[in-house]
Amino acid sequence: MIRSFIALFICLSVCHAKPLNVVVLYADDWRHDTLGCAGNPVVKTPNLDALAKQGVRFTQNCVTTSICGVSRATLLTGQWMSRHGNKAFDMFKTPWAETYPGLLRGSGYWVGHIGKWHNGKFPAGQFDFGRSYSGTHWMKEPDGSLIHVTKKNERDAMEFLKTRPKDKPFCLTLAFFATHAEDGNPKQYLPQPESMSLYTDVTVPVPATAGDEFFHKLPPFVATEKNEGRTRWRWRFDTAEKYQEYMKNYYRLATEVDATCGRVLAELEAQGVRGETLVIFTTDNGYFHAEHGLADKWYPHQESIRVPLIIRDPRMAAAKAGTTNEDFTLNADLAPTILAATGVAAPATMQGRDIAPLYLAAKPPVWRTEFFYEHAIIKNSNFIPASEALVRKDAKFMLWPDFQYEELFDLRADPGETKNVVAEKKEIADQMRRRFVELKAAAR
Repeated sequence: MIRSFIALFICLSVCHAKPLNVVVLYADDWRHDTLGCAGNPVVKTPNLDALAKQGVRFTQNCVTTSICGVSRATLLTGQWMSRHGNKAFDMFKTPWAETYPGLLRGSGYWVGHIGKWHNGKFPAGQFDFGRSYSGTHWMKEPDGSLIHVTKKNERDAMEFLKTRPKDKPFCLTLAFFATHAEDGNPKQYLPQPESMSLYTDVTVPVPATAGDEFFHKLPPFVATEKNEGRTRWRWRFDTAEKYQEYMKNYYRLATEVDATCGRVLAELEAQGVRGETLVIFTTDNGYFHAEHGLADKWYPHQESIRVPLIIRDPRMAAAKAGTTNEDFTLNADLAPTILAATGVAAPATMQGRDIAPLYLAAKPPVWRTEFFYEHAIIKNSNFIPASEALVRKDAKFMLWPDFQYEELFDLRADPGETKNVVAEKKEIADQMRRRFVELKAAAR
């Protein structure tokens, strides 16, 4: 720990700068277009839209595994599932000292985690300020009253920011539960009463691929009523009336998260540390809004794997503010990005890359044009079958390993991924199959 602190001090002395603080605003179950600034015609996210105008929004940001626990482990470790070892919701195998919170705390940072954890037992002792909770939208207070989970997220974040020691840099990961459904509740999405006036006069557009014909185009082992994605579709989207009700409540939860993000950002401004704080907004996975006749996430389709990413970095040139970037960035990149920005060396075990050169360098670096996606089987192959993919911007090769079933989608001609052309485009399939094997091996 002493050696790490000395290294950080030397780096900062040479750079003649204070160490950057870090705030990670981490929402749940938001796909890439659950933002006004991403072109969503319904949801209102004014604070995150403003953040995007002050920073860079990455339009092709993706997760390497689309499920809460695994994606959170990847955020912390900078590793693919194959390496960190959490295949669902257990604690990852990576040593804590090789995670970004562990490394920053060992380097003198005041480190906090608030909200959802989903990686086994919450290691409260590893944080200076650690409060973990999720699973329900309404929580009981010690006095018996109820508080909404997003309001509790906000209250705890404010406490962290206002009580932190002023002589230390800080890192806060604010992990929202919203917009995750409360799975055991028949209403699924339970916003705060004051949000219920939002979206009342709006009709939420139904996706073009929401019909049953698209569900039956899925592989036969997915296009079954036993599949959990179909079960949850029935919970939320199986009638036009239910679709409107549940999507509006989902968007109300999103707007509530946006409001809390705005208050956290305002507090950074009030404390005079905006210019010393790296701010990242992202989410753990995407979400089917009835596309392919499914709900939730898990599978390698675009709706499931693409997630928002906004970065506001004090080192960024003013000309970069409000720009977008179309490079493939990944959730595995965030831990090394945070460490590089704070002057702390990333361990060799991290597999992601520092994103900052994409917006800091005069000449952007050569960047990835493809990546490997993986998801383990959950319960059994009828419930959530395992899936893997090689993802490119123009094409996607999928493998369902439990069944040795392959799919190939031409994303330029078929962005909705409705026609499997693996038999028609054999040369492309062969090339992508070979590259898939190479990237799968590299993920270990």
